[in-house]
Amino acid sequence: MLLWVTIMAVAGAVVAVIERRLDEPTLLATLAGQAFISLGFYAFLLFASNPFARLAQPADEGQGLNPLLQDVGLAFHPPTLYIGYVGLSIAFSFAIGALVTRNVGPAFARAMRPWVLGAWIFLTLGITAGSYWAYYTLGWGGWWFWDPVENASLMPWLAATALLHSVSVLSSRDALRAWTVMLGVVAFSMSMVGTFLVRSGILTSVHAFAVDPQRGAFILALLAIDIGGALALFSLRANTVSEGARFAFVSREAALVFNNVMLCGILGIVLVGTLYPLMTEAYGVKVSVGAPYFNPVSAIFAFPMFLVLGVGPLLRWRQDRLNGERGRRVIWPLAACGVFALMVLVGVMVLARDMTLLPALGLAIAAGLFPASLLPLAGRNLRRTPLPVWGMVVAHAGIAVALFGMASESAFSVERLAAMAPGETRAVGPWQVQLTSIMPIAGPNWTALEAAVTTRYNGAAVGQLHPKAETFSNPPGTRNESALATRWNGQLYVVLGEPTNDGRWQMRFWWKPFVPLIWIGGALVALGGLLALAGRVLNDVRRWIAKDKIAWRRMRQGR
Repeated sequence: MLLWVTIMAVAGAVVAVIERRLDEPTLLATLAGQAFISLGFYAFLLFASNPFARLAQPADEGQGLNPLLQDVGLAFHPPTLYIGYVGLSIAFSFAIGALVTRNVGPAFARAMRPWVLGAWIFLTLGITAGSYWAYYTLGWGGWWFWDPVENASLMPWLAATALLHSVSVLSSRDALRAWTVMLGVVAFSMSMVGTFLVRSGILTSVHAFAVDPQRGAFILALLAIDIGGALALFSLRANTVSEGARFAFVSREAALVFNNVMLCGILGIVLVGTLYPLMTEAYGVKVSVGAPYFNPVSAIFAFPMFLVLGVGPLLRWRQDRLNGERGRRVIWPLAACGVFALMVLVGVMVLARDMTLLPALGLAIAAGLFPASLLPLAGRNLRRTPLPVWGMVVAHAGIAVALFGMASESAFSVERLAAMAPGETRAVGPWQVQLTSIMPIAGPNWTALEAAVTTRYNGAAVGQLHPKAETFSNPPGTRNESALATRWNGQLYVVLGEPTNDGRWQMRFWWKPFVPLIWIGGALVALGGLLALAGRVLNDVRRWIAKDKIAWRRMRQGR
């Protein structure tokens, strides 16, 4: 939480120093809103979670870090998420400032947009890094478990994605005013909900940081004050927030609104699925909500969103007519992408008849979405194409890449659990794996048994893998560190288990085709956001320099 309030203070100072697009009353109201949020977290540190409190009997040696968290990935994952959360607090403060001064318009949106974009980039990086850490560190072979705390990081990302598109429409086309303000409130409220889940003690998870109900009650009170106050202000100012410019049903704005509604639908599904088990447990009934609920119900909203994602960037602002030359330039490339997607769907259903519907649809939509995401570059001078356009294309292509990796991992993964003695060989998909030896090793605060596994791909030697079963002494705990062999078409995933009574060793193997595309896609999405942010910042810097030159010239002429 010291990191949290430090980032929040620095972010507020940056807004105060560099913000030039807002009038002074709106800027002051924005800074006041940020200060009010910060005071709440300072009070949390002072009264509920004082990091400087002294123990009555200090320990000679601390208990150490949870063994599952002793990984370099955890030096990257939490800070990036925290920067994302704090960035959403800045967006929230901008929304409050605009409501207080009744100045909800393009200027407010242009000031908010880089903060929303920056927060979204860091959230994307944090979620992607956390997913890969859980994949290779926990030894369970999956990349997403729908854990409540995983969901707590996903929900702000979904809201921030909707907010990012909405604020772009408002800044460029003066539309979606009320929608943008409300999403600014919702996005930060999801960050607060995530903070409450991991610090209230109501969850038992490797992600949970505290078991003190007092802390949870304090954060819940902050959530009620900040978000409740914002909603009350919105209700008082709703009659002053005009709807902005109108747009036709066939337009880029309409496509963005549709996808924002779909994102909010997925957000509602994840929120309900996360909180429902907690509510039932309060009444003594334990309910587990996992992939059988989240995957199909989310797909109802996600697949239509992906389809519109391929079409929306090709439409014109305000109004479009898909006839004549314009229709041929838009419809025929999209039709080609659709035909390709249909061919992929038919092909995978024929070749893999036991494949379920959701992975097949995911593969088909990803195959059509990737080329469709590149169509906005058609007919352009690529060297003169603005960076924000490149960012949009790269981010949308990254979504397609990640979707293809998710669908492939779900459809084609092969799992093999075997009890093996040194020298024995097993087949896992196109791989042949031989357990060569088991050797004890030691580290600074752990001992481990390390297996040597020789791998061959379609008969050709590849190398050796070294999965470990580690035992930590301080604090006591165990960890199964997986070993990965990565090829262009997937990963072999190997985990060392327990010994059996007859001297063999339990080994678990997975062959996961194209699974690295999940994290490559996530990196592309973040890269697209970074390109868009760089383009916006460069444009602002050029505009400020031009204004300063004009002011300097006028001053000299006046003399």
